[in-house]
Amino acid sequence: MAKLTIRKVGNSLGVTLPAQVAQALRVKEGDQLYIFETRDGFRVTAYDPDFEEAMEIAEDFMARYKNALRELAK
Repeated sequence: MAKLTIRKVGNSLGVTLPAQVAQALRVKEGDQLYIFETRDGFRVTAYDPDFEEAMEIAEDFMARYKNALRELAK
């Protein structure tokens, strides 16, 4: 468990991540984190659910049209 500190940043609030948490999440300054409400509380992750959905759509497209994509790559 890590203790997070909430600070005022302009008109908003910000959270300071301890270095070990940032390392574990593999994030650096400027990266985005996502927070989800779960049945047990909240989950913070560097994982972007919209990106995964887009990749699933792209993979489905590429699987369906692999021959056309192969021809276009020539």
